[in-house]
Parts: sequence; C-alpha cells; structure tokens
Amino acid sequence: MAGKKSLVDLPKIPGELQSLELELEVMEQDSEFVDRIVQDCELYGEAPYKACFDRMKFTNVTMRGARMRKSEFTDVIFERCDLSNADFQDAIFHRVVFKDCKLIGMDLSSGMLRNASFIDCHAEYAVFRMINAKRVRLHGGTFAYGDFFNSNLTEFYLEETRLDQAQFSQTKLSGIDLSSCEFDSLGATLPELRGCIISPLQAAAFAGQLGMVVKR
Repeated sequence: MAGKKSLVDLPKIPGELQSLELELEVMEQDSEFVDRIVQDCELYGEAPYKACFDRMKFTNVTMRGARMRKSEFTDVIFERCDLSNADFQDAIFHRVVFKDCKLIGMDLSSGMLRNASFIDCHAEYAVFRMINAKRVRLHGGTFAYGDFFNSNLTEFYLEETRLDQAQFSQTKLSGIDLSSCEFDSLGATLPELRGCIISPLQAAAFAGQLGMVVKR
C-alpha cells in the first residue's frame, strides 16, 4: 500500500502563509492568489472564470453552493471545509488534498484531477462526470451515490471507502482495486467491471447484481 500512496504527490506549501480575506463576488477576471491561508469563514456567490489559487490552505471554510467554474488549484489543502453543492465544473486540481471535508453534491464535472487525495471526506452524491483523473487517492469516508459517468480514471486508488450505488457507467475500472471498499451494489455493467480487483465477498454481490445465483 505504501508504494501506491507514494505515487500521489502531496501539495508543496510553505510553512508560513499570509491570511487572506476572500470574497468571491468582488474578485476580478483571472484573479490569482499565492501563499495564502483562508480560514474560519463563509464564501458564497460566484467567482470569475479562471481564478487561480497556488500554494494555499483553506481551513474550516464553508463554500456551500459557491460557483467556481474553470478555477485552477495547485498545491492546495482543504481541511475541515464544507463544499456541499459547490460548482467546480471544468476546474483543474493539481497536488490537492481534501481532508475531513463535507463534499455532498459537489460538482466537478469535466474537471481535471492530478495528484489529488480525498481523506475521510463525506462526498455522497458528488458529481465526477467526465473527469480526467490521474494519480488520485480516495481514503476512508464515503462517495456513496457518487456519479463517475464516462470518466477517465488512471492510477486511481480506493482504500476503505464507501461506494454504495456509485455510478460508473461508461467508465473502465480495469486495474482498480475495490477490494477494501464497502458497497452493496455499483452502477456498473460487466464491460466496466472487467479487470477490476475485488474481494471474494464482493464477487458474490456482483454475481447477484448481474443476475447470477450463488449456491451456498
């Protein structure tokens, strides 16, 4: 397992960050923020397209329903944040960590994830439709009812994550290890499941999902 984790690079953030009071609706087009920390606040509204956040940390920040389409996040940590129903469509995340965050219904459709870690996050109903993801780690937490429709998942690591009824239609799961994950069923057919790694108990569940009868 240690070898897999080393393939997901962590954010490179300086030891000291200057505090930033951020307001989405007063930001200008192509705004850029570097070496800052945003903490203990609420952010609402819509940011301009292509806002850039580099070497930053968001701690205990509420962004429920905020719209940040096409934004870019590089070397960023989100810790104990509430991003429920936030709109990050077409956004780019590179070396980003989401730790102990609430991501219920968050929309990352058509976005790009590179070296991204989701640690102990509650992400039920999160939308990852048509994402391009490489070197992504989901550890703990839940992505139940999540939508990964028609996504490209490369070096995608799942560790003890709840995935019940997550949708993987038209997403190839070959080589992805699901054996430590918890689910009763997945939204996937045999072509999507071909080549994925599962536990014996999960094999029985999949057999039932595919209409087979397991004799005990």
